[in-house]
Amino acid sequence: MVESAFPALPAGLPPGRLVAPEEGPEDAVVLWVSDEPHAGLGGLWCRLYDERAKTGLYPLLLDTLNGEPARPWHDGELYNEDSVADIDALDVEAVLLGHRDGAESEDEEAALGPWPGLAAPGDGVREADECARVSAELGAEDTEFLLGLVPAARGADALTAMRWSGPVNHSGTAEISAVVRSWEERFGARVVMVGFADLGLSVAAPPRTIEHARAVAAEHEAFCPDNIWQGVGDMDEYAAGLVDRPRWSFWWD
Repeated sequence: MVESAFPALPAGLPPGRLVAPEEGPEDAVVLWVSDEPHAGLGGLWCRLYDERAKTGLYPLLLDTLNGEPARPWHDGELYNEDSVADIDALDVEAVLLGHRDGAESEDEEAALGPWPGLAAPGDGVREADECARVSAELGAEDTEFLLGLVPAARGADALTAMRWSGPVNHSGTAEISAVVRSWEERFGARVVMVGFADLGLSVAAPPRTIEHARAVAAEHEAFCPDNIWQGVGDMDEYAAGLVDRPRWSFWWD
C-alpha cells in the first residue's frame, strides 16, 4: 500500500494498518484500523475527534462481524463505489420518500400513514460535540472495538469515503450519508460506531415530544425499516422510544 496517499497519522495510536478495498488497487487506501480490538477507547476517540479538523481524519469505533474478527475491516470488505460528490447531488427528502415508497408489504405500507415531511430540528444541536464524546466514552467503556480513522471532514461523509457497504441490501451508502448529514444538522447527530451492518449515532437534540418523535420515526423507517419491522414492529411504540433518546442505533439485515 502507498502510505503517502493517506493523511499523516496522529501520534499515540495503537498498532494498526492501512486498509484498501479488497477488490480495488492496493494503493487505494480508505481506512486506517487498529490491529486488535480494545476496551476503553473512549478517551482516545475523543482526542482524535477533537483533532479531526487538523488531521483530516474522522475517528470511528469499529465493530466486527460476530465470530469473524477480520470482517469486514481487516479483510477490506468495502464494496460501495459511491463518492462524497455523490452525496452532494442528493435531496434528502427524495431519498427517504424513495425508500418509503418501496414498502415490502401492504400491511407495512398501511402502517406508515401519510408522509409527515422532514421532521423539524431538535433543540440543543450546539451540544453535539459534547454528546458525541459522552456517547463514545460510555459505549467503549466495557466493550472492545477496533479504532478506525477515515479521511473525511464529517462522520456522515466517512461512511461513504471508506466505502462501507453495510446497508447494501436496502440503500446505497451515499444515500445513507445524505440522510445522516441532514440529521447532523437538524438533531446534532454524530457518527460514533460502525459495524458490519450496524450504525451508532450520538444525538444531542432528539425529539422531546411524541408528536415530534413520530415524524422522526417516519424518517427512521425509510432509512432503516429493519429497525422497526424486525424490532418492536409498531411505529407508535418505536416513536415513543425515541423521545429524549441520546443515541440512535440502526441495523440492516
